[in-house]
Amino acid sequence: MSVKIRLRRMGAKKAPFYRIVVADSRFPRDGRFIEEIGYYNPLEQPVVVKVDAEKAKKWIANGAQPTDTVKALLKSNGVL
Repeated sequence: MSVKIRLRRMGAKKAPFYRIVVADSRFPRDGRFIEEIGYYNPLEQPVVVKVDAEKAKKWIANGAQPTDTVKALLKSNGVL
């Protein structure tokens, strides 16, 4: 089982809001997930990113692979 840390799209049409979740890579993008560890709102100025750093580090230590976008968000927040 490959576990990914990825974005789950929420919000209305043309108004995206993303939750950062830990999910099995076989599940759909907006489908079932294991745990929610934060959120990302690209529409606000400045951009809002809230991540539970301890949960993210725990999942990465357990082998979860962040996607490229999530990896950039984690780096910008100082988690990685």
